[in-house]
Amino acid sequence: MKIAEQASERHVFNVIVDNEPGILAKITGMFTARGYNIDSLTVADISEDHAISRITIVTRGPQPVIDQIRAQLERLVPVHKVIDLTESGAHVERELALVKVSGKGDNRVEALRIAELFRANVVDTTTSSFVFELTGAPDKIDSFIALMRELGLVEVGRSGIVGMMRGAEKI
Repeated sequence: MKIAEQASERHVFNVIVDNEPGILAKITGMFTARGYNIDSLTVADISEDHAISRITIVTRGPQPVIDQIRAQLERLVPVHKVIDLTESGAHVERELALVKVSGKGDNRVEALRIAELFRANVVDTTTSSFVFELTGAPDKIDSFIALMRELGLVEVGRSGIVGMMRGAEKI
């Protein structure tokens, strides 16, 4: 079976890198050069001295492609560690979304009711719109957005996924 015909799997990688100019360009360039897609990408400084960053990358592909992505990431010079959260076991994933909904009357009331069920916070309001802040698993956010589409969805901003292993161990 050819690689293109194999089942595509979603994987979440944590890549621990030196916090230096150009590292993100190296990593995204590696994906671009090989024709891999990035579904989500987040980067943040994680050390007290600002020397280390965590890059969380969500991508999809058949297992041979996922293995190749990991190997290529591990070869980049400023990379300290690559963790495939999907293969490593139990982990937590979260994302932040801002969702703007416009509506009046019953749609406005229904949007507020649904937001309460999803534990979304109203972070801005006018007489004709709301901006909701929602955190959670990507599926939860997808479901909330789908419901808001029917009630007057105007705009969505998503942070991208962050993830880490469960338990007391440090990466």
